[in-house]
Amino acid sequence: MKLPLMLGAALLVAACANPAVIERAKADRAGFVSVEEGARKAVGAVPVWNQSAADIEATERRVHALVHGKTISADTAVQVALINNRALQASFAELGLSSTDLWEVAMGPVPTLGVSVSGLAGDVTRTLEATVAGALLDLATTKPRTQLAEVRFRQAELAALAQTIDLAVETRRAWIEAVGAFEAAALIGQTHGTAEAASELAVQLGRTGAMNKADQAREHAFTAELAAERAAARLEAQLAKEKLLRLMGLWGSATTVYVPDALPALPRGPRAAGNIEQQALANRVDLAAGKLELQAIALDYRLTGKTRMVSDAALVAGVELERANGETEATPALALDFEIPLYDTGPLVSKRGRMAYLQAANTLAQQAIDARSDARMAYKAVTGRHNIARHWRDQVLPLRRQIDEEALLSYNGMLTSTFELIADAQEGLDSRLSAAEAKRDYWLAETEATAAIWGGSVTLSKGGEE
Repeated sequence: MKLPLMLGAALLVAACANPAVIERAKADRAGFVSVEEGARKAVGAVPVWNQSAADIEATERRVHALVHGKTISADTAVQVALINNRALQASFAELGLSSTDLWEVAMGPVPTLGVSVSGLAGDVTRTLEATVAGALLDLATTKPRTQLAEVRFRQAELAALAQTIDLAVETRRAWIEAVGAFEAAALIGQTHGTAEAASELAVQLGRTGAMNKADQAREHAFTAELAAERAAARLEAQLAKEKLLRLMGLWGSATTVYVPDALPALPRGPRAAGNIEQQALANRVDLAAGKLELQAIALDYRLTGKTRMVSDAALVAGVELERANGETEATPALALDFEIPLYDTGPLVSKRGRMAYLQAANTLAQQAIDARSDARMAYKAVTGRHNIARHWRDQVLPLRRQIDEEALLSYNGMLTSTFELIADAQEGLDSRLSAAEAKRDYWLAETEATAAIWGGSVTLSKGGEE
């Protein structure tokens, strides 16, 4: 009789689950270890996935200990953002949903036998046959569907890591902008204090008749203009700090946080390696996700093996020559391979599959080209910004200090007028502000180099899944 055989097949369906995959996928924080390790390598901070009230309370205590009433560094700001930003916590839920999808697929189909006893025996048999046949069809596709779900799960891991890196980079950038704004406000404040003293002196000289009203008005106007500039700089600094606090997930009483009055001094040399392009190709999470997308399409459309590996650019070793100021600078150049797998598209069951594959392959190739360009631009920006900031620090500011000292000596010796002293003070302020801005731009360029090496903004694709 067929019924015992069909029931046996149904039991076989129930026993087809993959224990190893199930064990990995059902964990509360499945896949999060790779996010933690990737974030530690990329940005030097480790995220936390808060899944309970106890987790949230522990994070709040940790955040309070890190920032409350303290002057925070960029590293501290990034660490707080990675454990306290609610948007990032929400994005981790996508990873949890993906692990749930993998768990369900790995469990395999759950056979159910629904038989109506009111029908004839032949109807019962046909009902059983149809039910078990459907279950056997699910059983036959369990392995490829599980493989596809595993690829999607790895993509979800990369997406979570990309969002973590994006937040870390944005937070560090916000810290630099906030501290740079406070540094500019402090420089204007110092000059404003000197101008107020000069303005008060002008009032005294006016009373004695040693300074006419027009000259007094020039003194007062300069002081008033500096007051307006100082107010604008303070406002910009406060707004920049508020943006930083928002990224860190701070509000209310938790915002009793301070940032330094000035950015760190320039390092001895730019912190960017000459092999930054190679680092980008090896570490970019968007490129890794793109490769997984090709693998997912191959599984979805039953592609059978790679035919070959192709590079988005040929391996070229040579020397790149650039001319600047009449001088030729030789820079060793090495175009590195980024390999893209090509599958046999001949036996594809549909035009849709072929087009999906070609779309993904060309998108990945363009991403690799963009990654190379991002890395080269980041390297040039870091080295160039460092040179500019160092020039302001080592060349311009020493000359400006010398001018200020000589101008003050001449003024005290009554060899120069007040107007010349005011002009020198204004030029000196402009130079100090430009030097501070150049230093800020260098630190921002360093942050962009991190983004160029590790990438981000991975978008999960669910095309082709059923």
